[in-house]
Amino acid sequence: MWKKYSIMSTQRWPEQGFALLQLLLVASLSRAEEPVCRQRGEPEEPQLSKNGDIILGGIFSFHSSWRSLMFITGYGSSLNFREFQFVQAMLFAIEEINNSTDLLPGISLGYKIYDACGSIARGVKVALALANGNEDTPTASTAPCTRPAQVVAIIGETSSSPCMAISTVIGPFHIPLISYFATCACLSDKVRYPSFLRTIPSDYYQSRALALLVKHFGWTWVGAIRTNDDYGNNGMAIFTETAKQLGICLEYSVSFFRQDPPEKIQRVIDIIKASTSKVIVTFLVPVDFDRLIPELIHHNLTGYQWVGTEAWITDFHTATADGHHILNGAIGLAIPKAHVTGMRDFMLDFWETLFYCRFKKTESSEENQRYCSGYEDVSGLQNAFTDMSLMPISNNVYKGVYAVAHALHSALGCKKICSKKVQPNPVMHIKNIQFNTKDGEHVYFNENGDPAAKYEIINWQPRENGTVDFVTVGFYDTTLPADKQLNLHNKSLMWAQNSKQVPLSVCSESCPPGTRKVLQKGKPICCYDCVPCAEGEISNITDSITCVQCHAEFWSNNKRDDCEKKMTEFLSYEEIMGVLLTAASLLGTIMTTTVAVIFFRNRNTPIVKANNSELSFLLLFSLTLCFLCSLTFIGRPSDWSCMLRHTAFGITFVLCISCVLGKTLMVLMAFRATLPGSNVMKWFGPPQQRISVLAFTLIQVVICILWLTISPPFPFKNFQHFQEKIILECALGSAFGFWAVLGYIGLLAIFCFVLAFLARKLPDNFNEAKFITFSMLIFCAVWITFIPAYVSSPGKFSVAVEIFAILASSFGLLICIFIPKCYIILLKPEKNTKKNMMGKMTLK
Repeated sequence: MWKKYSIMSTQRWPEQGFALLQLLLVASLSRAEEPVCRQRGEPEEPQLSKNGDIILGGIFSFHSSWRSLMFITGYGSSLNFREFQFVQAMLFAIEEINNSTDLLPGISLGYKIYDACGSIARGVKVALALANGNEDTPTASTAPCTRPAQVVAIIGETSSSPCMAISTVIGPFHIPLISYFATCACLSDKVRYPSFLRTIPSDYYQSRALALLVKHFGWTWVGAIRTNDDYGNNGMAIFTETAKQLGICLEYSVSFFRQDPPEKIQRVIDIIKASTSKVIVTFLVPVDFDRLIPELIHHNLTGYQWVGTEAWITDFHTATADGHHILNGAIGLAIPKAHVTGMRDFMLDFWETLFYCRFKKTESSEENQRYCSGYEDVSGLQNAFTDMSLMPISNNVYKGVYAVAHALHSALGCKKICSKKVQPNPVMHIKNIQFNTKDGEHVYFNENGDPAAKYEIINWQPRENGTVDFVTVGFYDTTLPADKQLNLHNKSLMWAQNSKQVPLSVCSESCPPGTRKVLQKGKPICCYDCVPCAEGEISNITDSITCVQCHAEFWSNNKRDDCEKKMTEFLSYEEIMGVLLTAASLLGTIMTTTVAVIFFRNRNTPIVKANNSELSFLLLFSLTLCFLCSLTFIGRPSDWSCMLRHTAFGITFVLCISCVLGKTLMVLMAFRATLPGSNVMKWFGPPQQRISVLAFTLIQVVICILWLTISPPFPFKNFQHFQEKIILECALGSAFGFWAVLGYIGLLAIFCFVLAFLARKLPDNFNEAKFITFSMLIFCAVWITFIPAYVSSPGKFSVAVEIFAILASSFGLLICIFIPKCYIILLKPEKNTKKNMMGKMTLK
């Protein structure tokens, strides 16, 4: 029925070793009809106990169920040898404290350890037994319940859900419950769980660390699987919230429990198979994961990157269950490795005594003692008792016991010896203690009863023999500055399918610079399309959610990832249009100068005298200025050029037209003077002509002065006409001033045209009015067409239109008025006589 052991005399065993041996031997009767875990209603007795001045309670789950010993666990037996190791850690710490002369001198610690058998209800029941004792009390008893608590603190339990229930029940008694492996962040709520403390960090930190780890590797599209209990649901909720803040999306989030029907497990498999994400984040306990792994193997779900928590990432049973290595390359967080001097030998000594073997031969070893394999059978089952990878958890148990001891040392006012009267409310003393273990680890609790959060980052790397090595590839430490909390050694990482490349798990590829993300309708924020930035906008980072408008003086390049300075445009002397207009201006100046020279050389000839040589020379001078003023419109606009170009143009043209108007009036007056009895010429002689020209010009000068004083033209960068370039132009300042200048020129031109038109039928030999009429007709036609052309022309072309109008009207005056006279002077000198000028005076 059960194995026979060649056991030496048990007299040399320590008391707690003998108690554990009894427990193991009873547990080995795995097929016995009477279960070890008692049924409801039966008195509760501790599985392990020892008397002492002060009693510590312990709640561990040696079995998977309180109904029977034969319910299967993830370790192949109803016995959970991990829990036996944790009990040994508690017993080791108590023995050390009892043998210490510095801590609790004169006080002996005892213990009462119960088996919760994996049941929350039974855990609550044994917790009440630890608080109140097992004495039967008649139902009708009226005696007050004033009995003090049986224990000062309880070490346990492993899982979060039992701890929540137990802490709720014993909280009103102010009995501290110190867990070594319950990580649910909900247990940090001191309103609901005032007496709960733990020596393992809260999942609040682990969940955030997992999210940061996922973000570090650029995984924004992940799946999530969790145990359907407080540990899995609360941990995954915090991870989901943090992941959302970091821009990580969950394609799916499913839960299951070890006792779920096969259909529920198959649903999880189907979801994984249908997903597109290649990274799976898990909040699973080993016993649940062991239920899922065979299904993953059966459906050949390989190539996934698994991210795990401290619950299974260093669990060698999970690694053993993964016979097809589908979890190779897994990465996750683990409790930092720990070393407690003497604990390993303490545990192995117990094993050696139990099975009469030695892990290491010594001089005192008996010749017939065999070597321990670590897999000695209890009921023919392998176990995890000698799994030293559990040392970090055992260390948490060890620290929990010492936390209670230090709190008692403070509460009892221990110096050379301690008072044996325990002070009330030991919870407050435990919360406030700080101490260093014998191996130098600093232990303390924060306001929530939690320790500082420190994790190692573990990577599953296959060995040549087919086993898995849990390699530390980094750490996460909340005591460090935020930018240094996560530290990874990327070069030593191994990924899924033994790849050296970081796997990619995104819903959409990253959007390169020059594009922006546009969310896909009805999908999470990680699923998007990359849309190119519009003209004039850029994005210079990857995965930009917006495109930034370039500054007004800049424009986006072809890739839309940088703003380049816009090309500035103005009518310059270097471009073809500017060269042609400059040449035309200079040609007009040269022609005007040539005519002036011809007239000057022939100033005493009848044709020059007959046409008022003084006005002619003044007109030629003004035409020269008109041709030259067009040059001020070419080149980069500046303050002086903007003010000069319009005022010079306005004044010179008024001077020009005033001279033409004077010549027109002179023709009319001269003809009137030939009539009998007329003395009109005395009213419009040379002095009056000069005054009229000066008066007309002064009016334009006043208009220009007012314009420049009130709101002068100024250089202006025009961004409106063209998006990709800047038009440098002269803003008018006051539009009224500009149109007043043009209007006055137009008014004089029309008046001059009307007078010339009236004089067009005077005798040919004396008539200059025909040429003036034609020149004014050209002038008015040019400037009438100028207005719409100027308004509609963009940029530098409006300047070119204005120059063209100036040159065309100037050439019209020059050619129509002076070229016929030059023709006579140079080619028909026989007509340049007084007789010819004073020919017949008859009207046609």
